[in-house]
This record gives sequence, structure tokens and C-alpha cells, in this order.
Amino acid sequence: MKPVSVLLAKRALPVCSVQPDDTVFHALQVLAEHEVGALVVMEGDQLVGVISERDYTRKVALQNKSSKDTLVRDIMTRDVLVVTPKTGTRACMQTMREKRIRHLPVVDAGKVTGMISIRDIMDDLLEEHEQTIAQLESYIAS
Repeated sequence: MKPVSVLLAKRALPVCSVQPDDTVFHALQVLAEHEVGALVVMEGDQLVGVISERDYTRKVALQNKSSKDTLVRDIMTRDVLVVTPKTGTRACMQTMREKRIRHLPVVDAGKVTGMISIRDIMDDLLEEHEQTIAQLESYIAS
């Protein structure tokens, strides 16, 4: 499997972020606008958390709170696991499986450079399998 940097280069998406004092409603708007499932939470250049759709459903909707009155800081995940651009996708997949998470921020030299999702990993895995099948079919046919 490839390093994370290769997957990020294919997508060329901007790093989507919110601040801790933003409302959850604002975070939901950013999630919808960029069609992503999680955002990094930044204070200046510092990564301080991650907020996901799962955080919203479990910590706001199911607790009958208002997304317009709840701040990101109140529901974000603070102990963020991160990977580097050199981290292999197989290691990302293992971390996601073990920790039961779907998103990993990518940090290079202390700067957030992207976010990798389980979908990115699965797309890469499927692409790799399709290439292997094509090579095997070509070998068999020759």
C-alpha cells in the first residue's frame, strides 16, 4: 500500500477546519459544504481536536441539545491520533480499526496538511486489488 501523501495528492482537497468557539451548527455547515465527515479543530496553527458527524449525533442530537447553542469545544475529540505523510495506508487502516475511528489528521512538521478517511483507505485498497486482478488476468491470457 501507498504512503498517505499519495492519497492526499490524488484528492487535492483543502484542509477543512473550525475553531473551538464555533457553534456545532457552523461545523455542520462546513461538513455539508465540503461533503466530508470530519473536521480538524484549530486554534491558530495548533491542532486541538477533531469534530465528526458521529460526535454530533452522539453528543448533541441524542442528548437533545441544540447545535446552535453548543460549542465545538464541548463535543470535539481532544486526544487526536495523527499520522504523517509517510505513514503507510495499511498502518492507517490498522489504527482506524483498533481505535474504531474513521478519520486521521495528517501532520507534517507540526502542520496539519490533510485528513485521511476510511473511505480513502478503502478506495486505495480496491484500486490495488483491481490492478492485481488485471495483472493476473493478463498473465493467464498470455
